[in-house]
Amino acid sequence: MKISRATVTLIDVPLLEPFVVSYASYDSMPSIILRLETDDGLVGYGESVPDEMITGETPTGVVEALKTKLVPAILGMDPRDITAVHQQLDGVLHGCGAAKAAIDIACWDLAGKAAQRPIYALLGGRRPEQPTIAKVMSILAPEVLAEQAIQARSQGYRHLKMKLGGKDGLDIERVRAVRSAINDDLDIRVDANQGWSDIATAREMIQALEPYRIDWVEQPIRAGDIDGFRHLRQHTSARLMADEAVVDADDLVRFVRDRSVDMVNLKLMKSGGITPCHRLATQAELGGLKVQIGSMLETSIASAAGFHLALSHPNIVSTELSGPMKFTKEPGNLQFILPEVQITEGPGLGIEVDRGVLAELTVNECEISR
Repeated sequence: MKISRATVTLIDVPLLEPFVVSYASYDSMPSIILRLETDDGLVGYGESVPDEMITGETPTGVVEALKTKLVPAILGMDPRDITAVHQQLDGVLHGCGAAKAAIDIACWDLAGKAAQRPIYALLGGRRPEQPTIAKVMSILAPEVLAEQAIQARSQGYRHLKMKLGGKDGLDIERVRAVRSAINDDLDIRVDANQGWSDIATAREMIQALEPYRIDWVEQPIRAGDIDGFRHLRQHTSARLMADEAVVDADDLVRFVRDRSVDMVNLKLMKSGGITPCHRLATQAELGGLKVQIGSMLETSIASAAGFHLALSHPNIVSTELSGPMKFTKEPGNLQFILPEVQITEGPGLGIEVDRGVLAELTVNECEISR
């Protein structure tokens, strides 16, 4: 089985409502869908959702990298030789985790379809329960968030993830309003997305959040300030999670050495797909850190890949791949019975891609073949 053809499709996926984080606001989400075909007629799908603030890539840059460097490098390779595929990718282009993730996911989809097994089975099997997602809440007015929290409770969510780091000084009011609205019925996690840029502000904010019984605080400071986490650790007993600060094994080594965080948030888009994230989850396990698989607001394609990884690895204790719940339409068909995601025994990713919806959302498309 050899990779013979690829189609790279840039799409724009409409959101139900604007998604607001500390550094940007989105009305829609650009995504790159990769379709890999083999010489024996199998088709596998991958996805790339870059974010310049996190992965250093842009959608047009990912398309160009796939078209001119990465896909040509793996044409003619067996997609089941995923280690060799990654070696080839790393040999032609440094970094570019989101672009490489699309190829990695598509190769795993093909490997699963070739074996007629779900990806989690190829990774060693799965835990019996279905994965769950949290309700991810944008940076909005406190009273709006309180209403959304009540609605989330009625929908069946058990966890809320609140985006913080707003420039209006209302972060504590946001959390206070939500906690007051739901009492202790749901757990609250907060994510500043580097928005509390200096250590003094982060320390002050974390201390102010203590009365509201927060599960954990994610990426309170700049990604490059890994040493800053050591300072925060000395001044709070709150559980701390690193996200943007953890991309590769070298980053993770420093957090394990410093004992400065309790958890790390791994993302397929940051690190290059299922394969490198599985290795990082094992590295974190050996270092005593728990793992969450996080979201870049991917469609069902990359979200399913993250759920397969999470189900297969005992050290992954949380999944926040909520993208499919935030779109008005998207090309995949992951099914949700909140707060659970229904991961099936279907081969590969276990989802169907609606090519009609894909065509409707397409901005541009190109084909690459041998």
